[in-house]
Amino acid sequence: MPRVLLSAVCIVWALFACQAAPKKTVVSKRAPVVRKQVAKSAGPVQTAHRRSPYVGAISVNAETGEVIFEENADAEAYPASVTKLMTALLVLEDVKAGKYGLADRVTATPEAYYSESSWVGIKAGQSMTVDDLLMALLVMSANDAAIMLGVKSAGSLDAFVARMNARARKLGMTKTCYYNPNGLPPNSRKRYPWKSFNRTTARDQLKLALQVVKYPEIFRYTASKTATVTDGNGKPLKMMNHNRILRMDKFHIVNPDGTEAVDGLKTGYISAGGSSIVLTGKRGGKRAIVVVLGSASSDIRERHASHLLTDALGAICW
Repeated sequence: MPRVLLSAVCIVWALFACQAAPKKTVVSKRAPVVRKQVAKSAGPVQTAHRRSPYVGAISVNAETGEVIFEENADAEAYPASVTKLMTALLVLEDVKAGKYGLADRVTATPEAYYSESSWVGIKAGQSMTVDDLLMALLVMSANDAAIMLGVKSAGSLDAFVARMNARARKLGMTKTCYYNPNGLPPNSRKRYPWKSFNRTTARDQLKLALQVVKYPEIFRYTASKTATVTDGNGKPLKMMNHNRILRMDKFHIVNPDGTEAVDGLKTGYISAGGSSIVLTGKRGGKRAIVVVLGSASSDIRERHASHLLTDALGAICW
């Protein structure tokens, strides 16, 4: 075959082969879409007023006042609902002085609106007894109960807060300043009139606790794991104690004779100030008090407070 004709045949065959060959499908390889799981914010973990394991702590022999343990006991913290111990003390002092009785009824004023959960949800014009309000205050940490008791005690919220601060000074609580009777933060939901956070230290709260335990009737409230009160609508309101060391098996402190050690006093929590507690208990008739302020979480608070109380009871009963 002539060379020219052979070349022509090759060219035609190549063109035919190219057209007949199947085309490759190109698959675009895209990275899989990963949807990020955004965790809900639990508030600040480490701030000046919220630390791990705590901002400050102290434990003492309640009978002698001897300090068994302390760490940063003079550091400023936000007490949150631990504030309610001062509210309860002033009410118990009023009752002892005959100013009013536990069975007396307290009618809610519009100031009761300056609160939120935990609360009994009482409305202006409704009423509850002083006794039921104290139970709600110290068991379920009812914020509206604190305001009602404050107004009952002093005639107005401002007058009661002034009385709280005066009592703190008298007790030597030199680094404590109260702005409200329940410990809620300022401007929450823009309906609170106070201008700042309540402030205190572990040592100052110890001074308060040593005064509170002089009123043995306080333990009828603080040692109750559950309670039922009559709310503003005349209906039973069941509640559970916020003190998990008192209530939950994993935090229980049991004495060698099988009795429960813990019988009070008060827990507290706000995001800005973390978790706090004033804890007390008895062994062999001897009482210890522990204060832990500004823990990064409630579990950390419970763990350290229960250990400190166990150690303190062991030390004073040795």
